[in-house]
Amino acid sequence: MKKIALAALAITAVAATSAVAGGMEEPVMEMAPVIEEAAGSSAGGLLVPLILLALVALAIAGGL
Repeated sequence: MKKIALAALAITAVAATSAVAGGMEEPVMEMAPVIEEAAGSSAGGLLVPLILLALVALAIAGGL
């Protein structure tokens, strides 16, 4: 009976050792994607109001 218990203990020890034989791996840090914005003109928000102002000025000057 002791031989069976020792054999079972030996098999358990071998199985437990092989389960953790790889060790811990270094964590892999992934880079976040870089999103570049399209370069716009500095007067991007100023163009439409200037065109509307010019149209209103033409309408007033033309007497429409």
